[in-house]
Amino acid sequence: MLEVENLSKTYKVKNDQIEALKNVSFCADKGEILGIVGRSGSGKSTLMKILRGVELFDCGRINIDGLEITPESGPETVRRQRLITAIHLQRDFGLWTESALNNVAKRVFSRQTGYETLPSEHDSRREEATTEAMEYLELVGLEKKASHLATILSGGEKQRLLIARQLAKKPKLLLLDEPATMACPATKQEVLDAIKNVNQKLDITTLLVSHLPEVHRYLADRVIWLDGGRIKEEGDPKAVLNSFLTGMNDPLPLSPRPSAEPLIRVEGLSKRTYLFGTGEVLKIEDLNLEIREGEITSLIGSSGAGKTTLLKIMEGLAQPDEGAVFYKLGDRWVDMVEYSPSRIEIRRNLGIMYQEFALSPQETVLEQIGYKMGVKGQAVIEHARDVAEELEISDRLLDVLYTLTDMSEDEAKSVLDKLGITDEVFAELFPRFPSTKARKYAEPVFEVLDLDLVVLDKYPHQISGGEKVRVSLALLLATRPKLLILDEPFGDIDPITLRDVSNAIKRINAEYGTTIFLVSHHVDFVREISHRAILMEDGGIVMDGDSNETCDVFISRCNASYLRSADLDTDDNV
Repeated sequence: MLEVENLSKTYKVKNDQIEALKNVSFCADKGEILGIVGRSGSGKSTLMKILRGVELFDCGRINIDGLEITPESGPETVRRQRLITAIHLQRDFGLWTESALNNVAKRVFSRQTGYETLPSEHDSRREEATTEAMEYLELVGLEKKASHLATILSGGEKQRLLIARQLAKKPKLLLLDEPATMACPATKQEVLDAIKNVNQKLDITTLLVSHLPEVHRYLADRVIWLDGGRIKEEGDPKAVLNSFLTGMNDPLPLSPRPSAEPLIRVEGLSKRTYLFGTGEVLKIEDLNLEIREGEITSLIGSSGAGKTTLLKIMEGLAQPDEGAVFYKLGDRWVDMVEYSPSRIEIRRNLGIMYQEFALSPQETVLEQIGYKMGVKGQAVIEHARDVAEELEISDRLLDVLYTLTDMSEDEAKSVLDKLGITDEVFAELFPRFPSTKARKYAEPVFEVLDLDLVVLDKYPHQISGGEKVRVSLALLLATRPKLLILDEPFGDIDPITLRDVSNAIKRINAEYGTTIFLVSHHVDFVREISHRAILMEDGGIVMDGDSNETCDVFISRCNASYLRSADLDTDDNV
């Protein structure tokens, strides 16, 4: 049904030539689920974009259900290619603010019109479209949500609705690029079961890209391993995955922390968050916990458990209804919830890495470290207060401005605009460090993270995916923060790179005694890296203790059978 022959693709990025695919050839039968695995940057997403018809290729041939595509193919061939293929992307939530049924019915009717709309209620074609749309909702298990507003569905329900919309195109080839990789185990199980049911009922050829071996074990009939743009191995999922994972480094041991003292105390925390349009309320009530100095503590739980809300409050970026978050500063405790002149010093010693972490494409790594040193370095606060006094900026406003250094770029820009503060004023308050000083601070951190110093003078597009993650950690560590908060930043990287990141975090903890508090849905990562794990559910803490035991309870509560089957496969290989 699908034939790919000698497919090659080279990108030109500035003055560099990057070979994304090199003479790739394979076939997929009708109704087969073909898994594609490989490290970050191996060419997986490029292959999917070419098969979808949204990316050109240099040489080779593609045949999809009798339609042949070559680099010389004209617009009409590409248009037909797009009609018989559909792609589902991990981070795609492009939905109409209408019912789930109408979202799919519009896609059904677009086969006639070329654009998404619905005929009037008195037009018989509307009933035909909605009847067919309901069939697709049933395939993905959303028939009971047909009348619900699409934009207020849960994350897993949105993912399944997006798959239903792709099915409404009646594609010959379904392309799934990291479906639900960033989701919690319960949500991921819903999506994987929907994919399995669709494949069984429609007998549709499916290409599945995923970094997660357990997803391929659960779904794939056969697996291709892409490495450096070439097919390295192809065949039985278990055999190919075993070969792929032999490239994984051994895990480093955790540094022991037998008698750690508290660094953070969360006391009596309460917060009600209304989920717009659902009538539901997330309630955190009288929550208490301690984060101990020098430990790696993981926070786990299903989507909607309250993890992000708790993290935002602990970071000082959201206000609770009641309670306090105390950070130890010398021999004093400072409440992050309430303003005080000392709160800015707590923030200076705090490093935050978000799920959507990104490096600036226009600056070298060294230049970006210089910026980070300018907002988190040792003498930054004293300098900023001197400049603020000259500019008649109050200490309270300076405290607000300093929170921007822990926000995403878009959030920070929005706050600056609302305050009427220019980028120039912000840069005057927090000037960049000169390159010579930034390099001096960066060198020992690069050694701990096993990064070559030549990376300092490179742009992000010139380094690998694994190097980008470790460089992002280096940006935080250059200022020697006492606490790192990692908000699910490693959910969509391959397991070999993840092991390297895991070892890097352990070295950070061992070398610098850095306290690390992280949120992750990846239970194997949590087991490997954590001194302790906290399970959160419905706004409360249901378990706090040994990471293996806590992860076991989490999996059982999620009813995540894809993880249990992965455990059985692992046991077979021992």
